[in-house]
Amino acid sequence: MTINPDPPAVVSRRLAAVAFADVAGFSQLMAHNDLLTSKRWESLRKNVLLPLAMRYEGRLVETAGDAILLEFRSVVAALHWAIEAQNSKQVKTDQVHGEPLKIRIGVNLDDILPDGDNILGDGVNIGSRIHAAAEPGQIVVTHIVRELVGNRAPVRFRDLGTPRLRNIQRVVHLFLAEPVDEDVASDEPLHHPFIEWTSRPTVAVLPFRSASGHEMEEYFGSGITEDIITGLSRSRAFHVIARGSASRFADRSMDLQKIAAQLGVNYILDGSVRRQGQKLRISAELVDIARNRSIWAERFDGDAEDLFDFQDEIVSSLVGSFEPRLREAGIERVRNRSTDSLDAYDCLLKASSQLYRFTDDSFLKSGIALNRALELDPSYAHAHAYSAWRLNFLYGEERSVDPERDKQLALEHARRAIALEPADAFCQVVAAHLTSLTGGDPESAMSMFDFALSLDQNNALGWAMSGVTLSYLGRGEEAMQRFRNAFKLSPFDAMNFSWWCGAGMAEFVSGNYDKSSEWLRKARHANPRYAATLRMLAASLAMEGKVVEARAVARALLELDKDFSVERLISWYPMVRKEDRDALEKGLLLSDLPR
Repeated sequence: MTINPDPPAVVSRRLAAVAFADVAGFSQLMAHNDLLTSKRWESLRKNVLLPLAMRYEGRLVETAGDAILLEFRSVVAALHWAIEAQNSKQVKTDQVHGEPLKIRIGVNLDDILPDGDNILGDGVNIGSRIHAAAEPGQIVVTHIVRELVGNRAPVRFRDLGTPRLRNIQRVVHLFLAEPVDEDVASDEPLHHPFIEWTSRPTVAVLPFRSASGHEMEEYFGSGITEDIITGLSRSRAFHVIARGSASRFADRSMDLQKIAAQLGVNYILDGSVRRQGQKLRISAELVDIARNRSIWAERFDGDAEDLFDFQDEIVSSLVGSFEPRLREAGIERVRNRSTDSLDAYDCLLKASSQLYRFTDDSFLKSGIALNRALELDPSYAHAHAYSAWRLNFLYGEERSVDPERDKQLALEHARRAIALEPADAFCQVVAAHLTSLTGGDPESAMSMFDFALSLDQNNALGWAMSGVTLSYLGRGEEAMQRFRNAFKLSPFDAMNFSWWCGAGMAEFVSGNYDKSSEWLRKARHANPRYAATLRMLAASLAMEGKVVEARAVARALLELDKDFSVERLISWYPMVRKEDRDALEKGLLLSDLPR
């Protein structure tokens, strides 16, 4: 008799802003005067930092030596706390051995795991690491904090790029949050807070440089820069910095990251002009500042005798070529915020925490959370994609009370997701799998999977689910190559139980029933409530000749799905080859499952 382990307990999660503060140079101050330093730090905590936190509805989570961890309900509140903490009189005047007691603060927003009064999770770890990128007296925030705060706090954001953080594997984009006095005019170069917060891409075209200092090159470079700005300004898809603001950086005395931060832009178009005899060569490159990479580059050659015609040709070609790239990259940047509604994002996180438990209660709770997310933000593509994904499991596990309705609804959500975010690999993968499983068209699904993988070659889900579709097509060996890619890219993925089940199906259609059973046992151990695994495992063991074990698995399946029918499963299961469907049907019947 096989005993199934109980399903894991429901994990409670919530979205929270976390702030981490520590004393800069604490060890050195302690070496000078440990008693005075500890007293000053205790006074600063009790008289300034914690009362301020309470004012902004924050709470102390933990104190460790020279550091404190705080939790806030709002990123705006957390940032206002940080600003007031750094501006407090005691922070600025308190000294130890002639040195001010300066603090560094980091603010992050992420999904957290409550643990009594403590909080855990990757987001907490990141929050406790990013302050290391700050100088004494500074505040550092993550990209999502910058995006969500916008202009709701008196700060100017400076791009710090993506520095390596100790013991953090993710790439984390950081910004310095510099408090500004809104009543005092700054003599800094002009900033554009509206442009920084807009959903449109923003670009600066720097004056094209002369490669040799030749007068014609400088004249040509100046003229073509102005024409490019004029050409781009006709588009309403993005903002273009005026030439007067961009021209002050003609000498390139600072790097592109700093130029972009001062101008408040996402992208910079940089270029150069070179003359050789009567020939002119212009090179142009569009740089995505956040990712510190070139997303488009081109070179043009022409004759100086036809200068104006050549200039018109270049402007027309350049604007026409890189405008779509800029638009796509801008859309991707906005979409990567997931949603402007934090509540909708929180609903998505709640749904994803329930999705793979495969209980009636978890399906109900995930459905409620996703419906709420779409009420809050009907254009939230990932909420549509997850809704389709949930329905895919619901009827795939034969738990749906109205399979035809749910199949149609799943397809509608999947199509809506890719309509909203055509360049999002996850949305494309979900739509491809639904096309294969629900739409019964695995051939078309493979072209969709390949498109998704062209968008993101490191998408483990795409490799795995395309392996499932290849298994439906009877191409087991090719499917296993895809699964191996997925396992390499994401060895501890939450979906591994499903991928191992898919690998078992790939070996099944190849006739390797012993290998199939190995994968399926592994999948069952990871998630014993996944009916798809039990169905395939029963059939595989029976075809392997292990009928007794197969029938034990079949009984476990019937405990999950009391109305299971072999004929009903075969009627909709999308295996393309007759021999594969016959083998599956034979194995299920040998397992003593009801016809």
